Amino acid sequence: MFPDMATRIAVVTGGNKGIGLAIVKALCKDFKGTVYLTARDAGRGQEAVESLSSEGLKPMFQQLDINDINSITAAATYFKDKYGGVDVLINNAGIAFKVADTAPFAVQAEVTLKTNFFATRDMLTHFLPIIKAGGRVVNVSSFVSVRTLNLCSPALQQRFRSEDITEDELVQLMQQFVDLTKKNEHKQGGWPEMAYGVSKTGLTTLSMILARQLSKERPNDKILLNACCPGWVRTDMAGPKAPKSPEEGAITPVYLALLPPGATEPHGKFVSDKEVQVW
Repeated sequence: MFPDMATRIAVVTGGNKGIGLAIVKALCKDFKGTVYLTARDAGRGQEAVESLSSEGLKPMFQQLDINDINSITAAATYFKDKYGGVDVLINNAGIAFKVADTAPFAVQAEVTLKTNFFATRDMLTHFLPIIKAGGRVVNVSSFVSVRTLNLCSPALQQRFRSEDITEDELVQLMQQFVDLTKKNEHKQGGWPEMAYGVSKTGLTTLSMILARQLSKERPNDKILLNACCPGWVRTDMAGPKAPKSPEEGAITPVYLALLPPGATEPHGKFVSDKEVQVW
C-alpha cells in the first residue's frame, strides 16, 4: 500500500473553463482529498490551476483529451497506479455548435456525438473499473436531453426509456442517427433536428444503463452514478444571455459528487436543481 493510495481523488474533465472550472473550484473547497483539473490543452489547464492557486486553492493538473483514446488510457493508468483508482469522476467535457453555425447538420451531428456521447462513453469504459467503493460518477448532461427525447418517435422514446436497453443497442442507435443525417433521412427515422440534444439523450440513457450495471456487478461498492443538468449557464458555449453563473451551474454536479457516504440514491437518475427529474 503506497501512501498515495489512501488519498481520495476527484477528477473533472474539461476543467479549465466554464462549468468545469467552477466545479473544480467548489470541489477544492468541499471535497476531502485531492482534486484534479484535467484539460485537453496542457497550457490552458496549467493556467487554470495557477489562477486557482492564486485564490489559495490547490488543484492538481493532468492532461486529458477525451477525444483521444490514448490520453484516456494513459490517465486511467496514472490514477490507478498512483492512487489505486478514483473516488469522484465528473464527466463535464462537451461541445455544442452555435445556433448560427453554418456547418452542415450532418457534420454537426457527427462532431457533437463524437465528443458528447462516444468520447464520454470511452471515459466511462476506462474509468468505471477504477472507481473505488463508495465512489461517485457524475455525467454532465442537459435538460435539452429530455426535450429531445420527447421529440423522438414513440418507438425511439420507448427504447431510450426502457429498463432493458443495452449499451450496445444504445451505441447502435447513436450511430444510426449520425448515419441517417448524412443521407438527410434522420427525420424519417424518427429523430429531431437536434444534434446536441441527441448527444445528451444518449449520455443520459447511458448513465442509466451503467448505473443498472454497477448495481448488478458491484452491489457492495455502493457507487452512485447519475446524469445531471447544470442549467443554462453563462459560458463560451451557451453565451452571455444565460441566467446562471458558472458557480450556480456547478451546484448540482458538485451535490451529486459529494453525496454522503452510505447514501443509496439518487442512482441512475437525471437530476436538475438537486431534484430527480422525470425521464
